[in-house]
Amino acid sequence: MRHGSFNPEADDTQFNWQTLRTLLPYLLEYRLRIVLALACLVAAKVASVGLPFILKHIVDAMDKGVASEGVAKILVLPLGLLLAYGVMRLANVLLGEIRDALFGRVTERAMRRIGLAVFKHLHRLELDFHLNRNTGGLSRDVERGVSGVSFLLRFMVFNIVPTLFEIALVIGVLLVNYSIWFALVTFVAVVLYIGWSVVATDWRTGYVRAANLADSQSNTRAVDSLLNFETVKYFTNERYEAERYDTDLAQWEVARRNNRLSLFALNGGQALIIAVAMTIMMILAGKNVVAGTMTLGDFVLINAFMMQLFMPLNFLGFVYREMKSSMANVERMFALLRRDPTINDAPQATELAISQGAIEFKDVSFGYGPERTILQQVSFSVRAQQKVAVVGASGSGKSTLVKLLFRFYDVNNGSILIDGQDIRHVTQGSLRQAIGIVPQDTVLFNASIFDNIRYGRISATDEEVMEAIRLAHLADFIARLPQGANTLVGERGLKLSGGEKQRVAIARTILKRPAILVFDEATSSLDSRSEQSILQAIAEVSRGQTSLVIAHRLSTVVDADHILVMDHGRIVEQGNHEVLLAKQGRYAQLWHIQRQQQAPE
Repeated sequence: MRHGSFNPEADDTQFNWQTLRTLLPYLLEYRLRIVLALACLVAAKVASVGLPFILKHIVDAMDKGVASEGVAKILVLPLGLLLAYGVMRLANVLLGEIRDALFGRVTERAMRRIGLAVFKHLHRLELDFHLNRNTGGLSRDVERGVSGVSFLLRFMVFNIVPTLFEIALVIGVLLVNYSIWFALVTFVAVVLYIGWSVVATDWRTGYVRAANLADSQSNTRAVDSLLNFETVKYFTNERYEAERYDTDLAQWEVARRNNRLSLFALNGGQALIIAVAMTIMMILAGKNVVAGTMTLGDFVLINAFMMQLFMPLNFLGFVYREMKSSMANVERMFALLRRDPTINDAPQATELAISQGAIEFKDVSFGYGPERTILQQVSFSVRAQQKVAVVGASGSGKSTLVKLLFRFYDVNNGSILIDGQDIRHVTQGSLRQAIGIVPQDTVLFNASIFDNIRYGRISATDEEVMEAIRLAHLADFIARLPQGANTLVGERGLKLSGGEKQRVAIARTILKRPAILVFDEATSSLDSRSEQSILQAIAEVSRGQTSLVIAHRLSTVVDADHILVMDHGRIVEQGNHEVLLAKQGRYAQLWHIQRQQQAPE
């Protein structure tokens, strides 16, 4: 897969035929269905072109019958033709329905495959992409892209191809059976119609793109505001949020108005071309009927051909406009698929083999960009079954160590080893499977407590989940709930307190049964009572396991085997609690400050 960037404001004025070629692999799963659908398409159009001829013979037969007063002839010959007309009309409709049914399965499977591919790809993209994305706008782009695939496939096969095929048949019939002028007028009208549709649609594509962008922005604004519902309420900024949302809606309104007015111009030009062409054809046919070179049936045939031709051609204008929009939406989605993850498994990556669970950072340097250096030559080891704590002021680089250990980012220099294996040389799946984490901000799915805990190991039995609940000291809390473990936690776990969410996170990690445990400031937002309860649960869970604890409160790590003190991306001190206090350095300074802050409490 080549490298590509995802730009939601990318120019979509060009009709990218490469996008159609990209869709082909998703269609080849049902080759036979496609062939049968195309056969039905051709048969239906042949029947459609044959209908005016039957109508011509009906009119001519009736006209001759009236002229000769042959009553019997009127009753027999036109009756047979009328029956043939009905059969042909029914065949045309049935063949179209069979075609739709055959190709519908192809379209639905392609949408499913593409939707799944995008979903999987989003999970493969690096953390940095997801930290910078707009959830509402991205979800709308993907939704429109998948819908655009359906539109492109359905109308390309059901409208564009059959209409062009029918145009060629009609022009050929007019050229062979009638004057060249009939074929020429039809050809010129079709070329003018298609040309005007293309030019005018390209002109108004900017308005379509502006409307889509305004739609995405307003949706992003709404989702972002609702996700931060509590913050809005805390600061009574409902009016401010409404005004910002209305500003985005006002931009959407203007874009939609321009889109609508440009659509009026496009439709007006198309209607003019159709009216002029129909009028010229009727004048030519009428003159030939008067001159005796054409019958009344021929006049009806020409009229039927033109009506039959321009009805789908008129719809073709709509289809082209929508295809432009759908093509832009699909291209944006495929641009997302072309975006290469920055964190990939090495070509010869192996599964991480855990023997002891020892961790080693060797001269690790890292920055989120050239202008933002976070870690500078950090080196330390966490021996098997050892509890190592990392402390320091905010912004010292503590949590970055966790992101690097999970390989959400790759180090700029140095290496990270687990049991002597460089994590860049093992698969990401096996690496993350070996590490369990209780994060600072536990985000839960909008599901039950039971399901959120089972997420740690999907294959776990109900008994194993309940055991994890007991070990995390969640049993008493769950027993007090009316629905017990089946209680829904709300979006992002908003119905639970910070301590309750942390216990769920601990239970989930217990269920995962990882070789290495990471606690990333797991108690920083809790009160002292909740903190002590969580610390007790953490102590029980981490006993006998390799543990890396990121902490702001020093009181939570006094029992650690080894403590690293970080400042501005460097390890400035290390040792156990007593040794560090005796040094009277940075750790002792932080300890005394925090003790003074905790004294009133």
